[in-house]
Amino acid sequence: MELIQDVQVLQQRMLDERAAGKTISFVPTMGFLHQGHLSLLEEGRRRGDVLVLSIFVNPTQFGPNEDFDNYPRALQRDMDLAQTTGVDIIFAPDASAMYPAGSATLVHVSGLTENLCGASRPGHFDGVTTVVNKLFNLVQPHVALFGMKDFQQLAVIRKMVVDLNMPIEIVGMPIVREKDGLAMSSRNTYLSDDLRRQGLSLITAIRTLCRSALAGERNTARLIEQAREIISAQPSAQIDYIQICHDLTLQDMEMVDEHAVVLLAVRFGATRLIDNHYLLQQPA
Repeated sequence: MELIQDVQVLQQRMLDERAAGKTISFVPTMGFLHQGHLSLLEEGRRRGDVLVLSIFVNPTQFGPNEDFDNYPRALQRDMDLAQTTGVDIIFAPDASAMYPAGSATLVHVSGLTENLCGASRPGHFDGVTTVVNKLFNLVQPHVALFGMKDFQQLAVIRKMVVDLNMPIEIVGMPIVREKDGLAMSSRNTYLSDDLRRQGLSLITAIRTLCRSALAGERNTARLIEQAREIISAQPSAQIDYIQICHDLTLQDMEMVDEHAVVLLAVRFGATRLIDNHYLLQQPA
């Protein structure tokens, strides 16, 4: 396994690999890896001759009052975990390498970015699409893998790839959960034992809504109210949003059909958790 931090070195290496006929699979992350990330890497290993992992805490997707400075970072730990999955190259640049002085270009995807996290985190998705675009240009992947926990992010990246004619297959991988049902996230390390217990209200709400929808409830307003009652019962919960949206357009729905996804974002103390699930599928 090789660690590369220089953008020119990486780009030339990847161009050489493509010229040699190698298939490149790519998993972009902000590091502090967990089993969810490892599931992406394991699938990437199956799909490519060369497996690339990026570790970069991207400053442009954090708002002024968010946790950029405190976001967990542990490069050696991540390298050790990545090696167990067969990663060939880790790209871990400094911010100054990714955004040199004078950088003035952003990539913006309209439509899909105005709802959900886009409404509560202005500019967030411009930061995501810009850095992913830059990483794609550097890594030159044939296939890139993303987790479905960040459902809106996955939809936005797919749209960007289609609209900009990028010859990259985007693969969405299922949410990986802790044994208690909490969706795995690097930010889970922020949670105290009590806040973690309260955070389980997200999966409780998801399971309740799925049972209701599968039993015949189709009115999204009534389903959202069920989830709100469950989560609001937690003393530290601050609900950002509970919405039921179409999986392709991310627009709010009035009635449930096979495209309906419930999406949640809730703060417990200072920690913001997100989760989602298709309403007409049995939850984990």
